[in-house]
Amino acid sequence: MSCAGNNTVSFSPGLSLAARRTRIGGSGAYSCLSTDPALRSGTSSISGGGRNGCFFSDATTVERITWNTGERTTVAYHGGNVQQVAGQAVVLVVGRVVKGRFKGRAVASPGLQVTVDPLRCASKGGVQLITGPSTLVIV
Repeated sequence: MSCAGNNTVSFSPGLSLAARRTRIGGSGAYSCLSTDPALRSGTSSISGGGRNGCFFSDATTVERITWNTGERTTVAYHGGNVQQVAGQAVVLVVGRVVKGRFKGRAVASPGLQVTVDPLRCASKGGVQLITGPSTLVIV
């Protein structure tokens, strides 16, 4: 199954040049292609935390997806790669479905989120919000 959509992810405190402990929150919305024609879309909530910076990520994140069918899927992402390059957050996280529909399957979620001000990495507050296109591939 493959989904394309948009994610918005917040970091508290914001991502800075040096990695530090952060909390992660956010949401997503996807349109999907699946072997099950009834499964067409989903929305998600994202939560987690760990050591994160503009050039390093060591976090555990959970994405709770509610499908248009009413079914739910919980994905746990351990680790991942979030790189800030010229104002773009290039994100690749790999995880596993731990609960609900597709339990036990592997998940990849690459994306490209835009930071409004790339110079914020060097500021005291850091990058607090990234948003942009994302994909969700369940195999």
